[in-house]
Amino acid sequence: MAEHFDVVIVGAGISGVGAAWHLQKNSPDRSYVVLEGRERLGGTWDLFRYPGIRSDSDMFTLGFSFRPWTESKAIADGPSILNYLDEAVKDYGIDEHIRYSTRVTGASWSSADALWTVTAERGGEAVTFTCAFLFLCTGYYNYARGYTPDFAGVADFKGRVVHPQFWTEDIDYKDKRVVVIGSGATAVTLVPELAKQAAHVTMLQRSPTYIVSRPSQDAVANWMRSWMPAKTAYGITRWKNVLLQQFFYGLARKNPDKAKERIVQMVQDELGPDYDVGTHFTPRYNPWDQRVCLVPDADLFASIKSGKAEVVTDTIDHFTADGLKLGSGKEIAADLVVTATGLEIQLFSGMPISVDGKAFDPGKAMTYKGMMFADVPNFAISFGYTNASWTLKSDLTANYVTRLLNAMKKRGMRQVTPRIAAPVEEVPFLDFTSGYVQRANAKLPRQGSRKPWRLNQNYARDVMALKFGGIDQEMEFSNPVGKVGKAA
Repeated sequence: MAEHFDVVIVGAGISGVGAAWHLQKNSPDRSYVVLEGRERLGGTWDLFRYPGIRSDSDMFTLGFSFRPWTESKAIADGPSILNYLDEAVKDYGIDEHIRYSTRVTGASWSSADALWTVTAERGGEAVTFTCAFLFLCTGYYNYARGYTPDFAGVADFKGRVVHPQFWTEDIDYKDKRVVVIGSGATAVTLVPELAKQAAHVTMLQRSPTYIVSRPSQDAVANWMRSWMPAKTAYGITRWKNVLLQQFFYGLARKNPDKAKERIVQMVQDELGPDYDVGTHFTPRYNPWDQRVCLVPDADLFASIKSGKAEVVTDTIDHFTADGLKLGSGKEIAADLVVTATGLEIQLFSGMPISVDGKAFDPGKAMTYKGMMFADVPNFAISFGYTNASWTLKSDLTANYVTRLLNAMKKRGMRQVTPRIAAPVEEVPFLDFTSGYVQRANAKLPRQGSRKPWRLNQNYARDVMALKFGGIDQEMEFSNPVGKVGKAA
C-alpha cells in the first residue's frame, strides 16, 4: 500500500535539506518525506571522497540562508560540509523525515487524482509513495558513472587508473608518480593535495582553464563575527560575496579581453616571470564561457613552485606499460593515473517520468524559471547557478515552491502548471562550452528567450522575481478541491 505525503522530496543533499527546511518554515501544515537512495545524507559531499575534496565556492554563499556558517575557513573541506549538513538536519528535525537507502525508480502524474505516484526500491523490495507535489533535488550528474574518454592502451598500463568520483581508501599514492588528467575543479583540488605525499604529480591537460586564487578565510567575516551576532555577520558576508561575485562576473562578460588579461597576469605573478603561463594557464575561450576554478591560498601554484607538481599541456596518444605517450612524442612515467576528466550529466537521477500516461522527455521540454516545466503539473527541480554558488538558487527555488503550495491551498486548487501563453524561442538551458555540458546537450531541456521561461544567472534579480515577484505569469491553477479532476 502506498504511503501518502503532501510533498515528496527526492535527494538529501544540500538542495534536499534546504527544501525540507523551507517546507517546515513556510508551509508547516504540509506533510513531507525526503527519499535518499544512498545510506546517508550529503549527496555530492558524501559521494566524493578523493584527497582534498572541498568546495569551489565560499561557504557564506554555498551555506544555507537560514543557517550561518561559523567556521573560520570560507573555502571548506568535504568533511566540514558534511558536518554542517548533519547538524542542520538534527537541529531542525529534518532527519526524522529522511528515508535512506530508498532509491526512486519512477514517477507518474494523474490529473484525475491530482497525485504523483512515486515508485522506489528499498532493500530489494518495491515501495510506493503518493504525493500532491514532487520536488526533485537530485543534482545534475550521474552518481553511478563518471566521464572517462576511451584512451588507447589502458589495458597495457601496469599501474592503477581511477576516476576521482570512485576514490577508495586503498588507493596508495605515497612516494608514487601520479598523473592527474584534467584541468577543472577536481584536478586543481587533487594536485596540491596529492603532491604532499606523492613523489611527483603531473597535471596533464589538453587545454588550460582559468584559475583564480582566493584566501581560504574571509577576513572581513571573521572580524565581524568577533563583535556582532553570527547570523548578522553571516547575512552581511553573504550579500557582500554575492554582490562582489556578480560585479566581477559582469565585468568579465562585458570586457572579456581585459578580464582574461587580468586573470592570466595574476597567475604569472604567482608563478614568476619565467613561467610559461601562455601555454599552461591561458585558455582559448573567454572567462565564464566555462566555470572559473578557485584555488585557496594559491595552493596549486605553491605545489608547482616547490617542484612537487608540474603542468603539462598536451594530448594523450596512448597509455604504455609505465605511463603515457603524448601527442608531442613526450613520455610521462606514472604509477597512478587519476582521470579527473569530468562528470556525466543526468537529470532526475535517470528515473522515468510520465504525465497522464505520456512519457516526459526532458530533452524536449521548456523550463519555467529554471525550476519547472511547461505542461508538467505540481513538479519542480532544484538546479543551482553555473556562475555562482549552487545553494543560492536552490534556496530561492525551495522558497518559491512553498509560495505555490500556499497559493494552491488558499485558492482551493490541487494543480499548478506552467503553460506557454505566447510564442517563445528556444535557447540552450546551459550557456556553457564545457565538455560535460556539450556532451549532454541533446538530453538537456531548453529555456526560453523571454521571461518567465528565461533563466536568470543573477541572484539579486532572482530574489526579486522568485521571493517577492508574482506567481501567476503563465502559471495555471486548476483542478479544484472537492471536484473530479479533468485530464490535462
